[in-house]
Amino acid sequence: MQGRSLLFAILRIAVATSLLGVAQFCAGQFIPASPPIADPNDKRFDAESEDWSSPALDKSHLTPVPPLSSGIAVKSNCSVEMVRLQWRFGDPIDVYVMKPKGVEKPPVVLYLFGHTADTDLFRDEHFEQGSTRDGFAAVGFVSALAGPRFHDRPITQWFVSELPESLATSAHDVQMILDYLAKRGDLDMTRVGMFAQDSGASVAILAAAVDPRIKVLDVIDPWGDWPDWLAHSPVVPDGERPRYTTPEFLNKLTGLDPMSWLPKVQGKVRVQNALFVPGTPPEAREKLLAAVPAGGTVVVYKTPTDTQEILQNNQILQWIHQGLAQLPPSDIAKLPSLPAAGKKAGALRP
Repeated sequence: MQGRSLLFAILRIAVATSLLGVAQFCAGQFIPASPPIADPNDKRFDAESEDWSSPALDKSHLTPVPPLSSGIAVKSNCSVEMVRLQWRFGDPIDVYVMKPKGVEKPPVVLYLFGHTADTDLFRDEHFEQGSTRDGFAAVGFVSALAGPRFHDRPITQWFVSELPESLATSAHDVQMILDYLAKRGDLDMTRVGMFAQDSGASVAILAAAVDPRIKVLDVIDPWGDWPDWLAHSPVVPDGERPRYTTPEFLNKLTGLDPMSWLPKVQGKVRVQNALFVPGTPPEAREKLLAAVPAGGTVVVYKTPTDTQEILQNNQILQWIHQGLAQLPPSDIAKLPSLPAAGKKAGALRP
C-alpha cells in the first residue's frame, strides 16, 4: 500500500502543473520552517561569484559553509535527515537524505520536481519508504525560487520571470549537492541517478549534461526550446509573455536550453512525456523528444489511461532503479535483486 501511495504521489506530480494535491498526504516528522530572511550582515559569501549563462560551474566560484543537520529520524524501513546547505547569500537549501535500512553505501537517486514544488513530499512517510524500498537512497530538494527558497523578493519575480537565474543556479545546486553527498561517505557515488519533472526536468538535463556523475537520468515533461516555449506555453501568463519573448531575454537563455544540452548527456536517459499535460507546447515537445541522445528511451502517454500501467508494482521508479543496479557497484554496496522491468505504457522509441 505504501508503494502504491508513492506512485500516486509521483504520478500526480508528473501529470499536473502543481503539487496542490500532495497536501492530503500525512505530514511526516519535520515541521516546515518559515522561509528564511536574508541577513544583510552575513558576509560569508561576499567573495562568491556565479555565472548564470551556463549550467557548468567552471566560471563560478561557490564555497559551501558547514552543513547543518536536523538529526536523523529513524523510521521502520528507512532513516531521514534534513540537511541545510548553503553556498550563496540568502539562499539556504534544505536537502532531505533518505536511506534504506540494511544497505551499506546504497546507490542514490536525486529528486527534483516543478517550480511550484515545496518540500512537503519529502516529509511524507509514503514517499520516504517507497523511494527507498528497493535499497536505494533518495535525496530531495527544490529548485531556486521555489518553496522555502522564495523569499526577500517581490511577488512579481518568479521562476519564469527570472528564468536564466532559476535554471543556472539550480543546475549549479545539483552539482554542489553531489559534492556534499560525496563527502558524506555513506552513499555509493559511483551509481547516481536523477528523477525530475517539469522545470525540474529541465534543470536535471542541464546538470546531467555537464556532470557525468549522474549515470541514469529519468525526466518527465521537461521544458525547453525557449523561443517556442515562452511564446506558447500556458504556464506563462499572457500579460507577461511579451517581456519573455524579446531578443534581450532570449539571448540570456542561449546557453541554458535543455534542447541543446540533452544530446550531450552521457549517461542512460529516459524522457517520459504526457501529451495531455499542457505545460510544454507541441512544437517544443517534438524538438525536445527529437534531441534525446542515441540509445535513449522515449515514453509517450497519450491519455491518462496510458499511465495506469506504471501504477502497478512500482514501475515508475523501476526503470531508474534497474539502470543503477546494472552499473558496476562499489565493493561495499549490496542491493537486493530487482525484477525485470515490465512493458512500458504508451508509445516507446528504443
